[in-house]
Amino acid sequence: MKKYWTAGFVLLLIAAMLCTACGKENNNTTKPSGGNVLEVIKSNGELRVGTEGTYAPFTFHDKDGTLKGFDVDIAKEVAKRLDVKATFIETKWDGMLAGLDAKRFDMVANEVSIRDDRKVKYDFSDPYIVSKSVLIVRQDNQDIKRLADLKGKKSGQSLTSNLGDIAKANGAVIVQVDGFNQAIDLLASKRIDATINDSLSYLDLKKQRPDAPIKVVDETSDASQSGLLFHKGSEPLVTAVNKALADMKADGTYLKISQTYFGADVSK
Repeated sequence: MKKYWTAGFVLLLIAAMLCTACGKENNNTTKPSGGNVLEVIKSNGELRVGTEGTYAPFTFHDKDGTLKGFDVDIAKEVAKRLDVKATFIETKWDGMLAGLDAKRFDMVANEVSIRDDRKVKYDFSDPYIVSKSVLIVRQDNQDIKRLADLKGKKSGQSLTSNLGDIAKANGAVIVQVDGFNQAIDLLASKRIDATINDSLSYLDLKKQRPDAPIKVVDETSDASQSGLLFHKGSEPLVTAVNKALADMKADGTYLKISQTYFGADVSK
């Protein structure tokens, strides 16, 4: 009798374990698949956004410590149109792509240039920022009117940037600077003749310092495009974000945000 009861108990136990396993398998099928991050985002009600928080005017903290900026506002609006909230995870640029690889966030909003080498490993949205390199001189300068006029002139540039390479290619004598603001200060004090920098940085500077005695006289022919960055294989999310961006441009929301930070439409 004891032997029979034990065998029956074992059979019941095995049957219970099998039913439990079946239940778990069925539950898993109702969860969003790992490949469709959009379903996961909508299920969680949250879009995790990687950004620097130290790169004005794209992403920075105001005097009250509030995170704001062009990319911040764009990401918030995209999340709103996906019917979720944007949660920002601040990360230094050097660790931004690694953070995306580790799935700390679903999207990066940080003026990321769309490049072929990055497209191999990541997905990009449609371009939402377009910028060119511009040649900046003092307001009263009449000698430099185009990039070719830099030959023999002093141009304030970072030694390791592609902007410095453009100046060198046009025959300029490079004066090393630590950043754009220093270059503008040297330009205003007539210690250099010109500087080449990003057109959006120039627009932001003129917005912050409208009386700065500088002007743009030329620009490069090639424009740099930036997009929102995602894990490879995030097609449903990318499609939804692209629709949100297109709708923002169509209804004037994008232009309003762009005007706030640059005084111009930076999508063109």
